[in-house]
Amino acid sequence: MKLSARNMLPGKVVAVTKGATTAHVKVELASGLTVLSSITNEAVDDLALKIGDSVSAVIKSSDVMIAK
Repeated sequence: MKLSARNMLPGKVVAVTKGATTAHVKVELASGLTVLSSITNEAVDDLALKIGDSVSAVIKSSDVMIAK
């Protein structure tokens, strides 16, 4: 699979919480940090996501803000 996004963070799924239409998928990165993604329940099912799966968190954004 090829993507135009440059920010691909490899990790493992540590939690999948489905809501009415949207699921939250928590991914633990190699550094021990976590990323939380909101995706559709349909996407969770299509990808057959489960705890322990190796995945990549792909970040594509036109704006990234830094605050201090």
